[in-house]
Amino acid sequence: MIHSVFKLAQVVAAFGAICSSLYYFLCLWSASAFLRRRRAAGQVSLLAKALPSVSILKPLKGTDPEIYQSFRSHCVQDYPEYEIIFGVSDPNDPAVTSVRQLQGEFPAQNIRLIVCHKILGSNVKVSNLVQMLAEARYQYLLVNDSDIRVEADYLRRVMAPLMNPKVGMVTCLYRGVAAATLSSRIESLGISTDFCAGVLAARQLEGGLKFGLGSTMAFRRDDLEKIGGFESFADYLADDYELGRRIAGLGLEVRLSDVVVETNLPAYRASEFLSHQLRWARGVRDSRSGGYFGLVLTYGLLWSCAVVAASRGALWAWVLAGTTLFLRAAVAVVVGKSVLSDRQLFRQLWLLPLRDLVAVGVWIASLAGHTVSWRGTRFELKNGKLIRVIS
Repeated sequence: MIHSVFKLAQVVAAFGAICSSLYYFLCLWSASAFLRRRRAAGQVSLLAKALPSVSILKPLKGTDPEIYQSFRSHCVQDYPEYEIIFGVSDPNDPAVTSVRQLQGEFPAQNIRLIVCHKILGSNVKVSNLVQMLAEARYQYLLVNDSDIRVEADYLRRVMAPLMNPKVGMVTCLYRGVAAATLSSRIESLGISTDFCAGVLAARQLEGGLKFGLGSTMAFRRDDLEKIGGFESFADYLADDYELGRRIAGLGLEVRLSDVVVETNLPAYRASEFLSHQLRWARGVRDSRSGGYFGLVLTYGLLWSCAVVAASRGALWAWVLAGTTLFLRAAVAVVVGKSVLSDRQLFRQLWLLPLRDLVAVGVWIASLAGHTVSWRGTRFELKNGKLIRVIS
């Protein structure tokens, strides 16, 4: 009986390690395809003519690290005509100070601050977007998170693909710049070596992206209206996923730009980091349940340890484990360095085993429970929608 149990454990662990290795091959193939396309594209997007006027919508709540520099990077764009609309639900929000400073530094730039008094859904960010949109002048829209920093050619390169009527949205990968805390460094490493690798793999598997990323979502107002406007998902947690999914549902392409943007991560305490990771994981669980449950077969470190233990150190198990871990490291380097140009990657790479074990723990924890914490407010998550928890 004990022998049979060990045999079963070996088979399961070996299956998990093989699946992880195949997933890592997929990530490497997907990264290679992305890099080939980026090289082929060259400077074509910079030469695009008749670029449209754009309304950049940036909903705010609270401050983020380097927030002023992130805002400022949007004001020095090499682009013909655009406006920036910031939105807050509280006129005393601390982010207002940075917006006022920005208006003072760039008086010629069209920068507006909208106080969004109405609460139109549980997702205050989307509620604000509804009210900000009413003030936007242009038909082409770009929404990105408050903490995103961009290069001067960002807007030109992101908007160029929307000149193709078959493209309904353009979105971007991003890298995280870690603060000094361990939790911040682990999150940054996860973005560069796991999250973005997963995005590239999903794009390859599904024949294109079927979702958007909050780092950048550029689209047309007409297409937004066709899917019911921002109002139609004002209660959803994963608003970026939902917006991209619905635009893809119109039969339009969600294009992954060759632009990589940057975000400065907070100096998370352990509790804040775990809360943030759980919100992400439970959001994925409710939005992409198939992909979420499939993640268990991508945890190469877990399966490598398991196969060696279950086989009692058999040579074949060490070879399988070594191959799996080599491929994991290769994904980290290729995606983190070659795709994202993460300057901190090699200094943080020694944390990769810890990061991968934490990811397993977060995945297990996210299986149970339906509460998430977002910007200081607790919600219950049900079928992707947020229900405010009254304490």
